[in-house]
Amino acid sequence: MPRAFAIGSIVATIRPMTHFPKKERLIFIEDSLNPEDNAMLQALYSRSSESALEHLKKVKEKGSGKFMASFYVGYGHGSIGDCGTTTIFIENVSILAAKAIQDWRLYSGQETSTRYIDMAKQPIIDPLKTPASEAILKKWMDFYIGSQERLKTHLRQTYARQEGEDEKVYERTVNARSFDILRAFLPAGIATQLSWHTNLRQAADKLALLRYHPLPEIKEMTELILEKLREKYPSSFSHKEYEAQEAYRKDIIANYSYYLNTATKDFSFSTNIKPESLAPYQNSISSRPINTNLPSFLDELGGCTCDYLLDFGSARDAQRHRNGVFRMPLLTTHFGFHPWYLKQLPDDVRTEAEALIKEQSSSIALLQTSDEIRQYYISLGFLVSCHTYYSLPEMVYVTELRSDTTVHATYREIAHHMHHALREHFPSVQLYTNLEESSWDIRRGNQDIKKITV
Repeated sequence: MPRAFAIGSIVATIRPMTHFPKKERLIFIEDSLNPEDNAMLQALYSRSSESALEHLKKVKEKGSGKFMASFYVGYGHGSIGDCGTTTIFIENVSILAAKAIQDWRLYSGQETSTRYIDMAKQPIIDPLKTPASEAILKKWMDFYIGSQERLKTHLRQTYARQEGEDEKVYERTVNARSFDILRAFLPAGIATQLSWHTNLRQAADKLALLRYHPLPEIKEMTELILEKLREKYPSSFSHKEYEAQEAYRKDIIANYSYYLNTATKDFSFSTNIKPESLAPYQNSISSRPINTNLPSFLDELGGCTCDYLLDFGSARDAQRHRNGVFRMPLLTTHFGFHPWYLKQLPDDVRTEAEALIKEQSSSIALLQTSDEIRQYYISLGFLVSCHTYYSLPEMVYVTELRSDTTVHATYREIAHHMHHALREHFPSVQLYTNLEESSWDIRRGNQDIKKITV
């Protein structure tokens, strides 16, 4: 029998649901469409209860151009732009330009690894193009190239291949270790390449800011990317510009692209998370299995702020974590050179390196340019001031991940500082941090893309 009940002054009747048409559960994957067509296909869900298969027919018949122009651009339905993705490949730009693209919590992609790639043949971006600037870049690269074989010989003597270790894997490990050390002497103007997998809205939002970046190289790169995107996806990149918005973006990117705190020390930690706020979640916090993230709802409890000094080469790795806030550090010579890199060199090479760093620091200071442009001529081994903000789950994740022995030693040291800070302030939180001392790890030789032979 039907059941009736009152809702305010309205009487509603609930009847058995036998009259509803029966539909089979349907799941399928569609990846043949271009990003705008894919976005349209998903957007049609908000306007119709028909199956995506029916919508797919319409998209292929009519195309997405008019729809995207009407709904995405014309009516501000930005969520439609979230549904279409593309991959942008960017080549022969400086590490500084790559960092500008990656300075985005929604960034997804890959970049040339200084651990596995010999950067000796890479071009170098030299915005000043003066005899003094060219000399600085040449001296960094001469040292990088000229020290490789001497360092590899030193590593083979220090970490001899053990019985049973594959010779090819061992040699790849030697190469990776060598590149890890000598990357400290690569200037930030060294060219790299990167991919950027993004949805259409994110690309538009990010590029709207980068158009006003203080580095001319980044402005030029941004305009080239926009040109390609407008050509390929005109409906998604034809937004009207508003003077007030553009002025705001210009101010933000001009004044806050880089972070520098000259008072930064080795490591400091602070948190606004009250220990008692963790009490209701004690079981999930203390019994978390290894390789399992804390629940994201714990984000609401507050966050953890870390300030520390780290070489720019490793700061690049820290910056790629999308689960927190990492202010892009300004690369300067103010804090000096990270000592770890010097300690890894044989005595004769170390003496050369120390003299080179002193000479280069003086030459860089004499360049008649802005602090932003001066970054191109500073090598990756110089310390920078890092400022991060993580929720508790985010910080636990970064701490554990970056404590592995395959992680660069200078970044591992920061992860250990994070561990001790977490242990002091939140002793009940289960942690799986690897606190072993950094040492030779043959696994580095296996961390490569290799052809599989059957």
